[in-house]
Amino acid sequence: MRRLDDNVVSVALPSIRDDLGFSTAGLAWVVNAYFLAFGGLLLLSGRAADLLGRRRVFLSGVALFGTASLACGLAQQPWQLVTGRFVQGAGAAMASPASLSLITLLFPGTEERAKAFSVWGGIAGLGGTMGLVISGALTGLNLWRWIFLINLPVVVAALALLPRLVDESRATDQARLDVPGAVVGTGAVSSLVYGLLQAGESGWGDVSCVGPLFLAVVLAVSFVAIESRTAEPLVPPAFLAFRTRAVANVTTLLFSAAFYAMAFLLMIHVQTVLGYGPLKAGVAYLPYCAGMLAGMWLSSRAVIRLGLRRALVMSFLISSAGLLLLSGVEPSDGYASGVLPGMLVTSLGCGLSLPALTVAALTGTTEANAGLGSAVLSSVQQVGGAVGVAVLVTLAARRSDALAGSTGQLHAATEGFSLALTVTAALIAVGAVLIATLLGSRSSRSAVYTREARQRCSERR
Repeated sequence: MRRLDDNVVSVALPSIRDDLGFSTAGLAWVVNAYFLAFGGLLLLSGRAADLLGRRRVFLSGVALFGTASLACGLAQQPWQLVTGRFVQGAGAAMASPASLSLITLLFPGTEERAKAFSVWGGIAGLGGTMGLVISGALTGLNLWRWIFLINLPVVVAALALLPRLVDESRATDQARLDVPGAVVGTGAVSSLVYGLLQAGESGWGDVSCVGPLFLAVVLAVSFVAIESRTAEPLVPPAFLAFRTRAVANVTTLLFSAAFYAMAFLLMIHVQTVLGYGPLKAGVAYLPYCAGMLAGMWLSSRAVIRLGLRRALVMSFLISSAGLLLLSGVEPSDGYASGVLPGMLVTSLGCGLSLPALTVAALTGTTEANAGLGSAVLSSVQQVGGAVGVAVLVTLAARRSDALAGSTGQLHAATEGFSLALTVTAALIAVGAVLIATLLGSRSSRSAVYTREARQRCSERR
């Protein structure tokens, strides 16, 4: 549901602007309001799920998301749509870590988790890709309101079925929510996401970007000070010190920065340089979905047979190669000969990487902190994506602007796109190096499984 909604809005933005009378600056907040609420509330929601009940928080988030979707679909004024999108993001922030933590606890072993996350990732990938296709079709028919209303059947099904299929779970200890840490941590992440979003709109030197980023640093330092002094911190230092999780989250930051930027830049490239319409651009992404599904099907088998370290290094290198192929797409290239090969290789590597990264990031999480682990991973993905889009889209734009006077517009746009995607390939390659050198041989299948089994036995005692 969330993955579907992440992408479904982007193609419809011009129609939304024309129908509701958005200004150019105001239109950006149709996207930004969602990401600001989602990124800012993840840590708080994840810890609340551990303490209050994961199923309860998930269902509350889904209900809130559905109500906001209805409000977005019925909006008559710009402020109504932006408010609805903010509430949608809050509902998604509640539901996302709670759902991931429920899966984590239902499948405690590494092999089981790898298979479960492959299925989960496949559904998420399918939703994200189908969002582009659905948005293109509905926008082409001038039915943009339905991009929000199509969430309602999914919401109703989730609310009706989940209580019958999944039992409630929460942390067994009686820890209290660290309110000061939650407030300051939420403020730090929100300020960081807002500053990065403003960087994409106003530039890195503008006060609307520098001010929030500076505030984020101040709040982050305050958060560390609060967490070091409280008896029950929101994010215990020992949680982040766990080596496999730490490496996984750092490389997830690089991975998210690269792939969020790639998705944004490629969609712009195929429409402005290759001349695809909204529906054609959405349909052009269908092979990407097929490649991701294939990669996710193979991912669990790679983790089981090769171990996390080797599986992740292999998948990152495939992703990097695919991004390099995409960086060479020229205006004269056809779809089958130009876009498709790079898209298939990139999607295969992405599909291989996502479940394995999730397994690594949630290694060793238990009944007490599964929601927190899921929230940290989602926060890293969100911040990484915001950084990637803000930095790499700006890099592409500056490269294009520098060449626009001496070459044609299409060539200048292509050069900017190529430079940005080459940088994304380099980021993924750096991630592969970090995994190979820091994750260590102890991240093999048997070592991870043994470590988790020992931890569960210790907790039972």
